[in-house]
Amino acid sequence: MPQFVAYNNKVEVNGQTIQSFIKGVTPQFRQKVIQILANNGISNLEKLKWYNQQEWLNAFKQIYDTIGSHTLFSIGKAIPDSATFPENIVSLRDALQSIDIAYHNNHKGGEIGYYRLTKFNELERKAMMVCKNPYPCPFDRGIITSIVRKFKPVDSLNHEVELDKSSPDKLDDEESRTYLISW
Repeated sequence: MPQFVAYNNKVEVNGQTIQSFIKGVTPQFRQKVIQILANNGISNLEKLKWYNQQEWLNAFKQIYDTIGSHTLFSIGKAIPDSATFPENIVSLRDALQSIDIAYHNNHKGGEIGYYRLTKFNELERKAMMVCKNPYPCPFDRGIITSIVRKFKPVDSLNHEVELDKSSPDKLDDEESRTYLISW
């Protein structure tokens, strides 16, 4: 399935995660994003309520088309600050693996895909993650970037999360995308 298309129409995402989505937008676009969510059936947002994932993905698509991919990257970076993540994470490896746990904890109702850490080399300070899900690439990259920034070793000054240009692209109706991570 390509990005913006739920794997199952019965899948739902919790309100707390969608609230993170709103918090990730700069104040100048916040009202516009709230209106886009409402136009796609998501209004009167409640933290503990569940919302249809496809409606949320439709809002992602509209934001991508009208505001741009940089906004989706910013929204992705905000997700780890508000969505429910496992507690007591102490290492970058654990933090990257927790993305999939959090993803599954914040969705219900059917197949949703995954965020899979496929390589992790602490000595080389490199990792690889495969994202198979219906969310847009800039959003995935934002989530990974935020996690790396928060959990990279203290002696690591820089970090980078790049699309593996040799991997398939969700924009080309592929199901997954690979990210190369360095710190």
